Amino acid sequence: MSAAQVDFNSDLGESFGLWERGADEAMLRSVSSANVACGFHAGDPSVMRRTLESAKQFGVAVGAHPGYPDLLGFGRRAMAVSPSDVRDYVLFQVAGLDGFVRAAGLELHHVKPHGALYMAALEDRPVADAIAEAVAEFREGLAVYTIAGSEMWDAAARAGLPAFAEFFADRPLRKDGSVLMFGWNEVFDPEPDVVAERAVAVATSGSVTSLEGPLVDVAADTICVHSDTPGAEFLGPAVRKALESANVRVAAPGRGASTHPNRKGN
Repeated sequence: MSAAQVDFNSDLGESFGLWERGADEAMLRSVSSANVACGFHAGDPSVMRRTLESAKQFGVAVGAHPGYPDLLGFGRRAMAVSPSDVRDYVLFQVAGLDGFVRAAGLELHHVKPHGALYMAALEDRPVADAIAEAVAEFREGLAVYTIAGSEMWDAAARAGLPAFAEFFADRPLRKDGSVLMFGWNEVFDPEPDVVAERAVAVATSGSVTSLEGPLVDVAADTICVHSDTPGAEFLGPAVRKALESANVRVAAPGRGASTHPNRKGN
């Protein structure tokens, strides 16, 4: 990762029917790429359409955010699913979202698995290979967002897909480099200044303070803040402002700097 440039992404489009979730508008005004739910763990066709129209308005690159078929658990529950089913689930979701991507006059930029599927793919090679194969089936050379050195990282390489290393600014990192993705609330307080400081540290120095205290080296092409993290409407603008103040160019991989002409204030 160049110290002078980083992508800023968010998982969003996760409302469903009458159920609303996430600070989508605030995040879309701040990020350079968005991971849009595809209907299995959250999202619905109308939400997909609205989210992509907003992403286009704000000049944000869009990716598919496929998960397990788990609306009740928001895709955060581990599921005993065969690799062949994972492959079909991912292809189905990516293809479905792409219909709305094309209708919005956009092009799908990347794929980032969601929740328990993301975490499984970090350590489970058959799951990771199934995801990578589905992405490659859909479109050769389509990028994947994941953690550097993970099984998903290696599976992308085997499938001939570019992989971009991700860091979660709003989730704590253990000293062994693993992410505490669930159950972090009692040990980590995602205040805007804390999250912004972590993002800048990774973008400029390639390291961040771990949950236990020591610094951890982090490879990151893209930095994530979830749209449903408490206070996300403040986190997104704070991270964007801090990165720009540190002279870090914010841009989706393979695209020019995101200037957000429609972004109002900081």
